[in-house]
Amino acid sequence: MKLHPTIEAVTDAIERRSAHTRQQWLAGIAGPSAGKGRHGLSPSNFAHGIAALDSAGKVRLRQVDPVNVGIVTAYNDMLSAHQPYEGYPSIIRDAVATHGGVAQVAGGVPAMCDGITQGRAGMELSLMSRDVIAMGTSVALSHEMFDAVLCLGICDKIVPGLLMGALAFAELPCVFIPAGPMRSGISNHEKRRVRQAFAVGEATAEELRDAESAAYHGAGTCTFYGTANSNQMLMEFMGLHLPGASFVNPDDPRREALTRGAAAQAVALARRGEGALKDVVTAKSLVNAVVGLHATGGSTNHTLHLVAIARACGLRIVWDDFQALSEVVPLLCRVYPNGDADVNALARLGGIPFVIRELLAAGLLHEDVQTVMGHGLSAHARMPVLRDGALAYVDPPRQSADDSVLRGVSAPFERTGGLRVLHGNMGRAVIKVSAVAKEHRVVEAPARVFSSQAAVRAAFESGEFDHDVVLVVRFQGPVANGMPELHKLTPILGELQDRGHAVALVTDGRMSGASGKVCAAIHVTPEAAKGGLLGRLRDGDLVRVDASAGVLSCLGDLKEIEGRPMASTPSGNDRGTGRELFASLRRQISSAESGATMLFDADCGDTVGAAGSGEEPDDDG
Repeated sequence: MKLHPTIEAVTDAIERRSAHTRQQWLAGIAGPSAGKGRHGLSPSNFAHGIAALDSAGKVRLRQVDPVNVGIVTAYNDMLSAHQPYEGYPSIIRDAVATHGGVAQVAGGVPAMCDGITQGRAGMELSLMSRDVIAMGTSVALSHEMFDAVLCLGICDKIVPGLLMGALAFAELPCVFIPAGPMRSGISNHEKRRVRQAFAVGEATAEELRDAESAAYHGAGTCTFYGTANSNQMLMEFMGLHLPGASFVNPDDPRREALTRGAAAQAVALARRGEGALKDVVTAKSLVNAVVGLHATGGSTNHTLHLVAIARACGLRIVWDDFQALSEVVPLLCRVYPNGDADVNALARLGGIPFVIRELLAAGLLHEDVQTVMGHGLSAHARMPVLRDGALAYVDPPRQSADDSVLRGVSAPFERTGGLRVLHGNMGRAVIKVSAVAKEHRVVEAPARVFSSQAAVRAAFESGEFDHDVVLVVRFQGPVANGMPELHKLTPILGELQDRGHAVALVTDGRMSGASGKVCAAIHVTPEAAKGGLLGRLRDGDLVRVDASAGVLSCLGDLKEIEGRPMASTPSGNDRGTGRELFASLRRQISSAESGATMLFDADCGDTVGAAGSGEEPDDDG
């Protein structure tokens, strides 16, 4: 199938606007760490690097064609998604040794759980932990000992951070290894019902604890389609996983076979001198990632992460690129919060390989890309199976067995993608429309303005919301407090909408992969702490959020509003729970549309006139 013209146009625009920065990046990574750097080490340096290896490993590294694989792990046994990684290094070492190489754990990176920190001070460290993980990955790989990299990570900020760090060593091949989702517990619909009942006093704390524990009950990723599972989808679409690796449960026999297969593939790529990360992560593969995000209704967090990943390899993608692609990519999946099913159900029906095959056939993906399997994305349109204990691949089903969860391109849930970009006098924002019923996508109502989730909850519990309302929650952006997720608002918003009120949320904070049901304009930029109009709004200002037309505007007297004094950034978010250690990072972090990162110079602007036009954006300062 011929490539869709919009896919081609957006890719061309990214390559044009990134020509200079990409070339600078490519020149910068071609240094001493550009593969086989171990051979430049002095005898003393090298001796330190192999001192702890057993004698067989030392012998292998002295052979004619040695391969040393560096493992960067985000293992800890508090995160259910990462607990299975405890035994992976031993499996990898054995698999690599079988192929004549050596594997060493190069280092570990932090991995925090957004589910634990929701509504807590620790959530204000969450987004910035991505850049810390990137820096930690670079420290782990800085020893110049490795010929290939294996990254063990799954959850929200961890995969983007690992990839951003690995891109500093992009002359090396790199394979990501997931651990899979936990088995299904109670339905996501039931979990949401109990949460909402608790918010209005119709369920006890004990009932809520029982429901939550039944939903999150074992090892593996949370089963809803949030950022963690969207991460896994992106790695498949970008060709950084083995095909179909994302949603195989931790206790499935295929899981270990996939881990061993990834280790063997890393060795093979290093020996052949193929699959360098710089050849895998390109404008084409990033466009494929955005297409996958739209087609599956993935997490809005990736409007930050994909921008930051692109910047880590000299590429510039902007929100208008997301918008242009959304207009031509159909929505093929309904997985909670976009539906009632979980990722286990999606996997049983054909999962990511099914979606990749459908989009390739429709000309909506670049097939001519380098992946960890070789050349061509078609290799990733296959599903893993075991045959006589060995890993093999088969085609996904031709048809979905449940079209309430997964559909083909010929009969999608919607003809356009799951994300929209909003524009207006309040700035720019993104919204996950795939989770919002069409009758709730346009809200025009008076604003109630808050500066914290706690203040919203207090007003709700006082019975102050008995009318249509646009809840404005400001000073939640990257500079103000690290841009936390605001999941604690979800039950309140859902309850108000169920009472028959027109409800919308407008915030410079995040809602992420759990965005759903209510019209939520998030990531508003410029944020209130950087002079955005959000900082001048007052209760009663009429606000319009129109997800269908892409509008975010205050309908009052703009001149009068702009003449108001700017509200002060709330105090108290700069101390405690480690937040004081991140104060300097908040001061230098870029805007949401620039990826909310402090790792790169803020020398490229956020927007272009029209995606695909190639027009240069204005600097955001």
